[in-house]
Amino acid sequence: MQPTVSTRIYPRVSEAIRLREQGNNDQAAQLLIAHLREVPDEPQGLAQLGLLAFHTGALGQAEHFLRRALTRGENSAELHRTLATVYSQQDRLQVAEAYARRLINERGDQDLRGLHANLLERMGRHEESLAIKHQLVIDEPRSLGAWLGYGHGLRSAGRVDEAVAAYREAIAIDDGFGEAWWGLGGIKRKVLTDADIAVMEAALAIAVDERNISPLHFALGRARHDRGEFKAAFDHYSAGNQLRAESIGYDATELTDEVAEVERVVDAAFLQRLPDLPNGTDRPIFIICLPRSGSTLLEQMLGSHPAIEPAGELAYIPAIMRSYMEIATRRGPITVPQAIAAMTDEQATMLGQDYLARARLHRQTDRPYFIDKLPQNWSNVLFIRRILPQARFIDIRRPAMDCCFSNFSMSFGAAHAASFALRDVGQCYVDYVRLMDHFDRAAPGMIHHLSYSGLVENQEAELGPALAYLGLDWDDRLRDFHKLDRVVRTPSSEQVRRPLNRDGMEIWRPYSQWLDPLREVLGGLAEG
Repeated sequence: MQPTVSTRIYPRVSEAIRLREQGNNDQAAQLLIAHLREVPDEPQGLAQLGLLAFHTGALGQAEHFLRRALTRGENSAELHRTLATVYSQQDRLQVAEAYARRLINERGDQDLRGLHANLLERMGRHEESLAIKHQLVIDEPRSLGAWLGYGHGLRSAGRVDEAVAAYREAIAIDDGFGEAWWGLGGIKRKVLTDADIAVMEAALAIAVDERNISPLHFALGRARHDRGEFKAAFDHYSAGNQLRAESIGYDATELTDEVAEVERVVDAAFLQRLPDLPNGTDRPIFIICLPRSGSTLLEQMLGSHPAIEPAGELAYIPAIMRSYMEIATRRGPITVPQAIAAMTDEQATMLGQDYLARARLHRQTDRPYFIDKLPQNWSNVLFIRRILPQARFIDIRRPAMDCCFSNFSMSFGAAHAASFALRDVGQCYVDYVRLMDHFDRAAPGMIHHLSYSGLVENQEAELGPALAYLGLDWDDRLRDFHKLDRVVRTPSSEQVRRPLNRDGMEIWRPYSQWLDPLREVLGGLAEG
């Protein structure tokens, strides 16, 4: 690569950098655009405009400007790392992995090894990923992030005892490192000791960083729950969630309005107009639900069928839809149903083929069906139906109180921001049921519904109709789902390696007296 050729200092660019660092993105953008009008294609300005677009979430624009800056001679490490991260956040994993590997090999950028390991894991190349993570803790034995990532990788691979040891290595370096404590707290068996509780409480008393405080609360909540101290556990869950809610600013009405828009616009005639011809020969099965509803268990069961390959949670549908909407909204505001109605057959075919090509990175067999179990795809059913007419949808529904409280007691990030408040997670459940009911009225049979409780009580009775919906017969191997040897990258990674049990049922009851806000929002669903 050529060295950076842009060495001149431009006052507008310097001021734009200062404004971006202060969070004044609009003013920074105005300065950069004015600069580029005066000095067209100037590489520093292009690079800074790309960085600004990245920080505001406009990934398509970020890629465009960063790549233009590269062609004009800008060559900073920050630019290359940001472009690798853009590819990663677009879930263009093959492109991102190749780019990160090239930067490591050609530029010696060892700081990208963590990203590279994460990309390999997301691509299903778990052994390669874990080998890099292991090397990172050898090379950087005092790195909290390295030990945390290694612990997560070990846990996904089912090596739970080693994962516990890795988390404890991080805690030995910094006993206030909240994410390592939650790594232990998230393990299904009781691993947090009385001595651990004392250390966490002391760390919490002096913690100032929300990134440590919130997971410390969740870990303490789990420890108190395991000891039957439910009031103390609930207080910790509430405190951890409140911090997350304040930092995210989630607005539950946005989802409610999106569902209402689908109810108004997408009727039976709308759905009947959508093409029926398959887009390719691969047949994806989308397991749709709220998080903590049993999707990992269902995938493990169905994935034991010789005609179905489990592929895990693939983030590609939200990424492809985000990119499509970024382009569709450039001329002005437009809703998702409006954008789908305006989509041409050529666009739909291209988007569907893009998804299938990305999904093939995770395929290891030639089985006719594969499963994508990303829970939040419940809100993307219309988009999926448009670009993949052959897709099948299986909705697994956990009782509302169990589902919502399970979400509330988990240390989730911004991707599940509804879980940060009882009213918000309850409203999310209500909206999810509303959307499923609407599709049942507008297109009966498009989605197959399955009960988590029914699955636990009578596996064959619940799975038989689901297999019939897919055109498949029962296979006795489904009964031995817990013997299926695969990496599971979800909080349920340990549960699915055990035979069926009732551990996930009625978990809300010890907390009943504090759940009135949830009941009020759920209404009749709270009794289901």
